[in-house]
Amino acid sequence: MSEVNVRNQETENISAITSESAFESPAPVRRHAAPEPSRGLRKDQLPYERFMERGAESLTDAELVAIILRTGTKDLSATELAARVLELKDPQNPSLLSLYDLRREDLETVHGIGSVRAVKLLALAEISLRMNAQRHSRTLSFREPSTIAAVYMERLRHKKSEHAILLLLDSRLCLIREVALSVGSAEMTVLPIRRIFEEALHDAASGIVLLHNHPSGDPTPSEEDLRVTERIAGAGKLLDIPLLDHLIIGDLRYTSMQEEGYLP
Repeated sequence: MSEVNVRNQETENISAITSESAFESPAPVRRHAAPEPSRGLRKDQLPYERFMERGAESLTDAELVAIILRTGTKDLSATELAARVLELKDPQNPSLLSLYDLRREDLETVHGIGSVRAVKLLALAEISLRMNAQRHSRTLSFREPSTIAAVYMERLRHKKSEHAILLLLDSRLCLIREVALSVGSAEMTVLPIRRIFEEALHDAASGIVLLHNHPSGDPTPSEEDLRVTERIAGAGKLLDIPLLDHLIIGDLRYTSMQEEGYLP
């Protein structure tokens, strides 16, 4: 092949390689098309994305719970599953407050809620109660029974068994520490007098307040409530750690032994 023919052949090859048709894609590409907002997102991911873009206040109750659940089931998105949880107690009035009244066994009746998810939801409810109590206890004086009842009402009125709590107060009647004393049956709990004053002496408390709930919702003190209160008040007088009040928490109602005249 002559030198001229070789050069002509190289020119043709270069032209073929650099021609527009050699760089064309098999299918045309829309270079300026806007991406679809939900592309790549599952339905149960949308609450998380909306939280990131608009904040927690933009989400419904069910969407907030869906973020805790993370995923749904084969047939339900996380939001739909969360809605079923919130409807469990009262389908006509779904509410976050229902989490206070539900047990782990109740939650596990919802298809898609196993023991792990049930524990997460109950932990969420307990966190909210403790945050509320701690926010108030840091700034409030526990001088008034109504103040104490306001702090502990939501925490105790939903319990299905009796819970007893001891509040250790300083000389300004501000909370030093609270102690969970006991958990009883649906009808009664035990108030361990010796332990009460061991805890009070350990923290050098200037006074104590007792609380317990009545699962029936009626805060009227029983004869046993009155007898135990009298014994604890007597022991406190001897140790110079006065029992300032004993509150019984019912359903949005309370009884103060101090207000009712059972304590000096």
